[in-house]
Amino acid sequence: MVPLKRRKVVGNYTGAGHGGDNSPTKFPDVLLFLLERKMGASRRAFLSQLGRKKGFHVEELFSESVTHVISENNSGYEVRTWLDSQRRAQGQMMAHLLDISWYTESMRAGHPVPILERHKLQEQHNDEGEAVVFSVPSFACQRRITLDNHNTIITGALSLLAENAELSEEDGRGVAFRRAAAVLKALPEPVTCMTQLRGLPCLGEHSLRVIKDILENGESNEVESMKQSERFKALKVLTGVFGVGAKTADRWIREGIHTLHQLRDSGHALNRAQQAGVEHYDDLNQPVTMAEADAVGEIVEKAVVSVLPGAQITLTGGFRRGKPSGHDVDFLITHPEEGREEGLMSKVVSWLESQGFLLYHKTSRNSYLESANGPARPASNMDRFERCFSIFKLAKVEGWGTNQTGTWREGGMQNLNTAEDEDEHEGSCGVRGHARINPEDSRLQKGKNSHSQSQIHTGEQKYHELGKDAGPEETRPAGHKPWRAVRVDLVVSPISQFAFALLGWTGSKLFERELRRWAGQEKAMSLSSHALFDNKQKRYLTATSEEEIFGHLGLEFIPPSERNA
Repeated sequence: MVPLKRRKVVGNYTGAGHGGDNSPTKFPDVLLFLLERKMGASRRAFLSQLGRKKGFHVEELFSESVTHVISENNSGYEVRTWLDSQRRAQGQMMAHLLDISWYTESMRAGHPVPILERHKLQEQHNDEGEAVVFSVPSFACQRRITLDNHNTIITGALSLLAENAELSEEDGRGVAFRRAAAVLKALPEPVTCMTQLRGLPCLGEHSLRVIKDILENGESNEVESMKQSERFKALKVLTGVFGVGAKTADRWIREGIHTLHQLRDSGHALNRAQQAGVEHYDDLNQPVTMAEADAVGEIVEKAVVSVLPGAQITLTGGFRRGKPSGHDVDFLITHPEEGREEGLMSKVVSWLESQGFLLYHKTSRNSYLESANGPARPASNMDRFERCFSIFKLAKVEGWGTNQTGTWREGGMQNLNTAEDEDEHEGSCGVRGHARINPEDSRLQKGKNSHSQSQIHTGEQKYHELGKDAGPEETRPAGHKPWRAVRVDLVVSPISQFAFALLGWTGSKLFERELRRWAGQEKAMSLSSHALFDNKQKRYLTATSEEEIFGHLGLEFIPPSERNA
């Protein structure tokens, strides 16, 4: 990760006028003042400098000569109250109170654009009897967001728009919709009118239009139309194939492939991952339940402890955050002695293969290099740990038929996932915290919990007990399969990087993105799943727990159950 450059902050008291910028003023009758409140000093300095380069006169201090006051995420009432508190607004205020959208549109046009009604800040007082106006911090990593979402219809619609943008490789728009949804998830009660949203961060014009449509009509016409579009349906189907990304899906769609049946008949040469994805498509697109995650965890624990006693294994992702289901199961593995974890993955994979648990796997070596000058930009957004992407063959066990997330039916689980689950790409399972594995307290010991050793079938046992020869034909419905395929990701981390890896793999994806953005923009630091680098001090900051990392970043610690941004 390349450290984000810290923008030079121009102080508020460098004097009136251009603050040292010698760019000529093209519009002498327009004097602008950017309000720092909710905008932040760094962003204000950047926008002020941009305006001056475009020929605008941007004042550092407010004065009666200012003609346009620009603010971000504030109501007109809030701006006027702030100006009054500064004792800058004597007599009648003659300046236009404008939203940041007017300023950015003027920057793009290269001249002051006409002031439209949508640019004006509303003079909205928060009197008694009005709906409560909400307030949340600007960064998602500052908010406590549980699974108790009071605005699921709105956040679901915004999440679908984000997913569509990401499938169309418009990542910027996708992030914008994700951030807007995260703000709604943080609200303590349902939104009932648009006035409640005034002053909230991350709610752009597009998101606000969608929210307004839902509040007035019960649904968003844009979202409903998108869901019915042939392209969106095809992208959902094709990217549901394990090993297929948006680019490949888009190429297939342009070739006329829209369904799994058409893909099978197309004669396309698929790689190993895609072949496995097609073969196990139904299973891999059904939610993984808590019980299944626990059962996979017991298998992985047995594999790890058999090759490296004393190792530590943690389930990460959505289950660690309290989610009842997910798309896959992710495990983080380490050892208390630095270096003992080296070579562990190949041994674990060999054990799993020998027991018949792996339908597919692909491993990669640890390629992380720590430079004294700070971390370099990685080749992708992925971290560099030793890992194994795999598909497990998990036996169906009696007693798993009914649970919180669905019921068994022919061909797999009943799919009860909603659009809210679609943003969980960094690991969707993991719970039970951080457990040291040893023969004395391992959950794999018989009788120690509800999923006892008898419920974990090795490959040989499964073929014998649950295969085609297992009992009379009438005991199984037609088409019944005694096992299901489950995506499982295994990651091995050195103990020195474990706290950073645990934080990164716990998610949610947006929460981690916001943590990195906070580190870069507010603290001049570079955060990854490997390390935290202070760009001012030019040194790495060590941590043995997530709490220490939050402390380094100057943030209040937020437990996993409240990171569901």
